[in-house]
Amino acid sequence: MGIEIERKFRVTGEGWRAAAHAVIPMAQGYINDGAALDTGAQNVSVRVRIQGELAFLNLKSRELGPARQEFEYAIPPSDARQLLALCVGGLIAKRRHLVQHEGLLWEVDEFLDDNAGLVVAEVELASVDQVFARPDWAGTEVTDESRYYNLALASHPYARWSAQERG
Repeated sequence: MGIEIERKFRVTGEGWRAAAHAVIPMAQGYINDGAALDTGAQNVSVRVRIQGELAFLNLKSRELGPARQEFEYAIPPSDARQLLALCVGGLIAKRRHLVQHEGLLWEVDEFLDDNAGLVVAEVELASVDQVFARPDWAGTEVTDESRYYNLALASHPYARWSAQERG
């Protein structure tokens, strides 16, 4: 069993762009929808992702906060394309920019299509209480706000957020 410990932040400004050393196009969708998780009918999200030339099936426990169980398996890209056609809700398209900052790898997701305009940065940590240097472009922390989770963005994209939700 894998445990993912991740903190998530809204990105402010463009300062991260110059520091990005790689960009990976991504398309992903979910086999199950957020409603099944919200009602407790299911306890895990099932994601299909095409990441550049690679593809993965991912299962992640549905918990708010920085730590979750996560299982990820490489699958053939042709299988991933077929599975994406079976996904519920919308598909997520984004560009993931990889940025090193003070010894940690930050993943800056620049969302496209119905989620265009939303930019979120994530950093994976070794422990929940790990101290880390936060870049100046990492704005408000949204780790505990489910609307920023990709599963939520698939069914309620940023383009449909109210002014209050956009904060």
